[in-house]
Amino acid sequence: MSSFLTISSGTFSNFIGGAFVAVLFITAAHIALVGITRKRLVDDKGNQIPHGPIGLPLVGSFPFLTEWPELILDRWAKKYGSLYSMWLGNQLFVIISDPHVKMYVKSELVFAGRGITTTPYNDRWKKHRRLGTMWLSKPAVEKYGHVLDNEAVVFVKDLYRQGKGGLLPINIQEHAARFPLNNMLAITFGAPPIENVADPFVGEAVRLAHEFMNTTGPVSNLIDFIPILQKFPSEMKSRGKKLQSDLIETYGKMLHEVDGRLKRQENVPDCLAKNLLESRQENDSMTWTWLCFTSSVVQWFSALIPAYPEIQARAHEELDRVVGRDRLPTVEDEKNMPYIHAIIKEVERCYNPFWLGTPHVNTQDFTYRGQFIPKDTVVIINTYTMHHDEQRYPDPHRFNPDRYIDDSTLSSQSANLANPLERDHWMFGAGRRICPGMWLAEREVWLAIARMLWAFRLEEVPGEPIDLKSYVGLSGRSPVPFRLKMVPRHENVAKVLGV
Repeated sequence: MSSFLTISSGTFSNFIGGAFVAVLFITAAHIALVGITRKRLVDDKGNQIPHGPIGLPLVGSFPFLTEWPELILDRWAKKYGSLYSMWLGNQLFVIISDPHVKMYVKSELVFAGRGITTTPYNDRWKKHRRLGTMWLSKPAVEKYGHVLDNEAVVFVKDLYRQGKGGLLPINIQEHAARFPLNNMLAITFGAPPIENVADPFVGEAVRLAHEFMNTTGPVSNLIDFIPILQKFPSEMKSRGKKLQSDLIETYGKMLHEVDGRLKRQENVPDCLAKNLLESRQENDSMTWTWLCFTSSVVQWFSALIPAYPEIQARAHEELDRVVGRDRLPTVEDEKNMPYIHAIIKEVERCYNPFWLGTPHVNTQDFTYRGQFIPKDTVVIINTYTMHHDEQRYPDPHRFNPDRYIDDSTLSSQSANLANPLERDHWMFGAGRRICPGMWLAEREVWLAIARMLWAFRLEEVPGEPIDLKSYVGLSGRSPVPFRLKMVPRHENVAKVLGV
């Protein structure tokens, strides 16, 4: 350090020297802090926390996870093993990249929620979960199945109309967003559907959903993990405050409208908001997760399938054989259409919108095979690595629906299998915080994709290659904007759709 200060001169040298000393001081303080902390990161038998990347002073591994973080975590899994640790600020994370490890740890650890992303596991969370389950469970979905069915018809009709029967390219993203949004509005608020994809409400709802996922994801912002940063103004704090204000402005009005109608003793359709208000419970984040699931999966399917005409042809053959050309496929047809069922599962494996599972915090010390996981460690499932495991999925980056051709379970059924290696994929998460809207999302995805394939042949627009490697979003991801042509497969399409 002395030689560095010697060659510096004047004000500039004082600035540089001071900054350098400050960095050294911060680094020394961090090393000392970690040294003190690590004494508590060893159990009574001397077992240490899992090995992992060392990271940088104060910020830990956060700077390495700002771009393509799933690839970094996958690389670390290959280097450090299926259970490794990393630091984000002063918070210890343990990353699980193997189904066996995940199931064992889950069965032994008592998980709680992490306050920055989820409600803690307590009576309030249990009430929220019961309400969510009541409105998003399989029996509930069956009750308003007609809403989902009708919106799926509207979705395909609008694709036909906007594409002028296959003559014009389509940006499917706004349609893929409005479809689950209308279902959400009906189920949550008892509200009428939005008729036009150009309605500003569609764009605002999509923006809010993406912003919610981007600001609350497990590696979205550093201020979650360095408490001192929470005391100062920052872009992320401003975004969080604005998001809260925008959510209240957009959906708070709808909630207040339902509340006003209830107080005036008007007839209010059964909906989640009505039940929340009558029981005076607050809503939680399940709506956003479900919206992002459905919209993103439909978009990834639409971006992916034009590159595989042989897969489309096989799906079309199955549709013609099982459904014919005089009606649209229904949910009752799914059990007789194993190939389209397999296509959807393979899309969800290859392009899972959520590359990390919901963070959990363990409430007690725990040692797994000589690796110590201290109390208050954030534990996360690395679904990207699990979905691209070469042992389980040979040539894992290749889109191959035949992987699932003999898997007849619904993903919502598969999620409850005791053997983790029998799970189809981990898109909906696992454990008590598994997505409560998976029955609904699965029904929406099936109706949208099966009916798109029944009606259209999806093709790339000449000169506009679709980028499958890039994406938008942090926690919930969608493909970058693209256009495609949706060519009606036969003359009965317009007749059956009534356009």
